[in-house]
Amino acid sequence: MSRARSHLRAALFLAAASARGITTQVAARRGLSAWPVPQEPSMEYQVRERIRINGQPISPELFTKYFWRLYHRLEETKDGSCVSMPPYFRFLTLMAFHVFLQEKVDLAVVEVGIGGAYDCTNIIRKPVVCGVSSLGIDHTSLLGDTVEKIAWQKGGIFKQGVPAFTVLQPEGPLAVLRDRAQQISCPLYLCPMLEALEEGGPPLTLGLEGEHQRSNAALALQLAHCWLQRQDRHGAGEPKASRPGLLWQLPLAPVFQPTSHMRLGLRNTEWPGRTQVLRRGPLTWYLDGAHTASSAQACVRWFRQALQGRERPSGGPEVRVLLFNATGDRDPAALLKLLQPCQFDYAVFCPNLTEVSSTGNADQQNFTVTLDQVLLRCLEHQQHWNHLDEEQASPDLWSAPSPEPGGSASLLLAPHPPHTCSASSLVFSCISHALQWISQGRDPIFQPPSPPKGLLTHPVAHSGASILREAAAIHVLVTGSLHLVGGVLKLLEPALSQ
Repeated sequence: MSRARSHLRAALFLAAASARGITTQVAARRGLSAWPVPQEPSMEYQVRERIRINGQPISPELFTKYFWRLYHRLEETKDGSCVSMPPYFRFLTLMAFHVFLQEKVDLAVVEVGIGGAYDCTNIIRKPVVCGVSSLGIDHTSLLGDTVEKIAWQKGGIFKQGVPAFTVLQPEGPLAVLRDRAQQISCPLYLCPMLEALEEGGPPLTLGLEGEHQRSNAALALQLAHCWLQRQDRHGAGEPKASRPGLLWQLPLAPVFQPTSHMRLGLRNTEWPGRTQVLRRGPLTWYLDGAHTASSAQACVRWFRQALQGRERPSGGPEVRVLLFNATGDRDPAALLKLLQPCQFDYAVFCPNLTEVSSTGNADQQNFTVTLDQVLLRCLEHQQHWNHLDEEQASPDLWSAPSPEPGGSASLLLAPHPPHTCSASSLVFSCISHALQWISQGRDPIFQPPSPPKGLLTHPVAHSGASILREAAAIHVLVTGSLHLVGGVLKLLEPALSQ
């Protein structure tokens, strides 16, 4: 699922349904398939965010209690064919279901992991309703290399007789979803545009920025409306006549008038790390975890629109900075090419590590890759960016000089050729060092004790630091990885991880 994409998530649905006596509301991050709203991961401060009750991550005490209860139960029941515990996500999925059952929740909003059909979350036999938001190319090694193959996987959550909703898709994947639904005898509906739900009432205000959020909100409202009808047909919104006709042989879902509670829920929805803006003195941080082609395009549209609507400073120049990382089997060159129209002055690359050593943060430890591997990946990103920049600026080839002897081991830099439209690129060994260089002590909240030794030993870093210190406004787009965005927010908003 791409980002035009999957922004409704459980938060939008729960907000829309919040006033109907649903006393316990649960969302599992990348969890379970009854409600597969966004199918890409959310950025994460800590693992407890993956299992929420009443919108809040379960407490450390509750997490510890159920973790060890499940762990010991699995140890007691495994046989000779089981040599280890379930993998990370499968374990958390089992634990989420266990928490939901033990805590006796009234409503579980469940989100698939990567896929749908063969996802470990896809064990709910008869959910109340299912939803599929906009599809895009991602996780191709597991889901397939075309959007039609991915649509087949996503349609695997459909259940016989259980209503399902989707938004307008390209004709190919929409036909696949339709065929999957017909094979399973699942009634699949196409969500009307949000404008249809606004007819006869005031416009709907969304708490999440970006035009793509309107499609996601339309789907969230249909899911909430379906749930409310199942609980109590009164108060689920004033019904209106459904539009006649079919689109690609899919019936249009009924149009209804959203209730005041639904309107309030949509307006108050917050989702850190998704089209989020933090204004801190001269610095403005734009955070969005886009990591597919379609989500990157949506991110660029949002960022450029946000810049057009800004108040221009009068006391000096403005600087645009890109902070980027991409992981997994994604194509960083394609993503970076989409980001080029934003006209950045600097492109900064770093791994998804808040500090060089993550031993003090268990949530950020990744035992499948080494620091050398993630730094090499960042260097590849830098090379892609430099190559794209050179193609745009000049056909001449240029190679970066070797690092200076005695330079900082935590900073790898390559200046660009002296073209006026090129952006200098830098690679840092962790998010903290990258933010220290970008902010230059001008962010009133992010104030590290002292910059690491040698942070400005390279000419690009030194000259760039002077420009950043003198700029009247610094606009920083953080994107490419939800985990990068999570690490950045962990440092910019330390209270969130407490």
